[in-house]
Order: sequence, then structure tokens, then C-alpha cells
Amino acid sequence: MARRPLLLNSVTGSTWWDLLLGIIGALLVTWIVLVVALVIVRPQGALLREALRILPDVLRLVRRLAADKALPRKVRIQLGMLLAYLALPIDLIPDFIPVLGYADDAILVIAVLRSVIRHSGLGAVRSHWPGTDDGFATLARLTGLSRRANKPDQ
Repeated sequence: MARRPLLLNSVTGSTWWDLLLGIIGALLVTWIVLVVALVIVRPQGALLREALRILPDVLRLVRRLAADKALPRKVRIQLGMLLAYLALPIDLIPDFIPVLGYADDAILVIAVLRSVIRHSGLGAVRSHWPGTDDGFATLARLTGLSRRANKPDQ
């Protein structure tokens, strides 16, 4: 007796529509997870205002770091992708949403800079910083550098 292949029930009656609905559903779930993650890791109160205050210096820092051939390729790719995201008019969270609308850019910049510091070290970031010492101190607080500065390198 020949076995028939197991067929899943179709939601719409068309394989293509089912596939499209599955992709849209997966993208929606991914977006919701990313929004929840951004809400959890966002800087609180005054730190968010400080992040927005030093944003022009941070953008120059990211551009300088991305152009530095001495940094690992992975780091430069991350920085290039960050610059591309910041240049795009489409945001992860639309700008009309209060607080998080503009904060998503700052949060992503902070996350990428944390990764850059882990892979390239504090010296690379400090040598490319275009702003004031107070601005760098703010950047250190935002990225957790102030906690790392007291720990010896591993």
C-alpha cells in the first residue's frame, strides 16, 4: 500500500498566499521583539537627553571609525551598516511615537559602539573622538565605558 505524503492544511487555499502570510507574520513578530528589546535597554531620563546632545559628535566618531583601516573588518562593517541605517528615512520605530521614536537611533548607536569597544578597545574610540572631554565622559557613561575603565584588559 503506497503512503500518501502528509499535507498541511492551507489557510488561504493558495500556497503562495500562505507563504506571503507566513513571511509577513514572521516579520511582524521580529519587529515586536526588537521594539520590546529597545524599550528594555533604552537609557533612562537624563541619559537619553545626554545621548541626544552628543549625537553630532557620535556621528562623526562613527564615520571616522568606519574609515579606519586599522580596525577589524567586522567592526567596520557594523559601523557601515549603522551609518546606512541612520541615513535611511525608514526607522525601526517611527519618529511620531513619543520618546522611543527618536530614541531608537540613539539606542542602536550605543549598542554598536559597545560592540566596537569590545572588539577594538577603548583606545580606538578615544583616538577618534571629535568632541570635548565632557562629551566623551557622557559617551563613556552611555556605553558602560566608565565601568570598564577600572577593569584591566583581558
